[in-house]
Amino acid sequence: ELSVAFDVSPNAIRRHLKELELQGSVHYGREQRGMGAPAYVYRLTARGEALFPNRYEDALNGLLQHIEERAGRGEISRLFLDQFRVRAERLKTELADQPVEVRLQRLVRMLSEEGYMAEWNSRDGSIRLAEHNCAIRSVAERYPEVCAAERRFLTEVLAAQVERRTHITEGSNACEYSITPDATAGAGGTAVEPRQGLT
Repeated sequence: ELSVAFDVSPNAIRRHLKELELQGSVHYGREQRGMGAPAYVYRLTARGEALFPNRYEDALNGLLQHIEERAGRGEISRLFLDQFRVRAERLKTELADQPVEVRLQRLVRMLSEEGYMAEWNSRDGSIRLAEHNCAIRSVAERYPEVCAAERRFLTEVLAAQVERRTHITEGSNACEYSITPDATAGAGGTAVEPRQGLT
């Protein structure tokens, strides 16, 4: 179908799709369509969708501004904290008694699916988590409370102390966090609060 639509050879289409898949812009699956062999169906990933114009952030900023005008800036913080708390509880249940490495792998997968291009590594006993893209950058620039809530979210899910080292909204190439597992919490325990509050 793509070969006909773009008037190029099937091999050329396959090469382009493979490249897009390697970039994380598309994924594919087999889908049965009537009689015969299943067809390969390609769909955009969250990263692929982000390449196309959208107005989600504008709409979200407008909604948050409306809430701020009606209920005050403090309500914005509460909204972000509540949203991240619900997500944290879900992940903590899923990852109960898992070591920090497993928790990091799950977080990185989730964040990357949401467009954050996340990765983590451990070197010389220190753990680093990096998000190479901010999927809600214009929101974060206007409402840094979302970044504070994300940091607390990471602290709770990882049962670790989380310190932000770099920040995309301050001109860095990534939001980078230093992770120190909380030995007193254990894999399934409750993490300590960030040492400097919501920063």
